[in-house]
Amino acid sequence: MRERILTDLVSAMKNKDKERLSVLRMVKGAMQLEEINVKHELDDGEVIRIISKQIKTRKDSIVEFEKGNRTDLINATNNEISILEEYMPEQMSEEEIAKVIDDVFNQINPSSPKDMGKIMSVISPLVKGKADMGLVNKMIKEKLNNI
Repeated sequence: MRERILTDLVSAMKNKDKERLSVLRMVKGAMQLEEINVKHELDDGEVIRIISKQIKTRKDSIVEFEKGNRTDLINATNNEISILEEYMPEQMSEEEIAKVIDDVFNQINPSSPKDMGKIMSVISPLVKGKADMGLVNKMIKEKLNNI
């Protein structure tokens, strides 16, 4: 994953693709910073976590841009998100997420919303990087409230 990003960065320079180059440079910088912090070369899971954090940051920015009615910034940020999503694994559909949640509920058998932590600790490794954790959290809360 790391090598793919660096190779794509070089090809973006050669093709003079400024937008892709800018996004990949930000990802490369975030990867380098994380490598310094953890003192080893990142594996694919860690790179995916960094990219998903970059996507989340941009989605949060879009919310703020909508408040300011800045469609130009919204469009630019959406383009950055689509570039970043090329490096993410295939995202799970809501039906697939619901099936994982049902399986975990059958396994843990929660009795109240207080069991949210137990459920998240089991679900997180199963869907991390493959699903929007905000959506997963929302779906779990809805199911817990219906108990």
